[in-house]
Amino acid sequence: MVSCKKKTKTVQDNIAYQNVNITIYPNDPLYFKLQVAGGWVYINGGVNGIIVYRKTVTNNPGDFVALERTSTALPDDPNAKVKVQADNFTLLDTISGSKWQIFDGGLISGPATQNLRQYNALFDGVNTLRITN
Repeated sequence: MVSCKKKTKTVQDNIAYQNVNITIYPNDPLYFKLQVAGGWVYINGGVNGIIVYRKTVTNNPGDFVALERTSTALPDDPNAKVKVQADNFTLLDTISGSKWQIFDGGLISGPATQNLRQYNALFDGVNTLRITN
């Protein structure tokens, strides 16, 4: 017997695709918040912007994470941008009330059912961070 499985919808299925190829320099004064672990900034790019967060200061390729600001609960609503909360850990879509973790975009609570889109964030360990998809 042959069985058919319904394709599981992923975060990539409900958010528009936008080519991302961004280079930033964390040591530039413009990005001074990224010079310490726990620092974050909003940058232009992606569909509705990107949150760049510095997880560690080990000067390794995985020091940073880059998350799409488009809410997975309301991907077609340009006003449903994810915002960093005062605790610097939680991301919130103020329209749907959905929450995510800043260090990986993992869903904390809904109505969203999917994690945030995560872009590739490759740090050269010195001064260059490339964000791509």
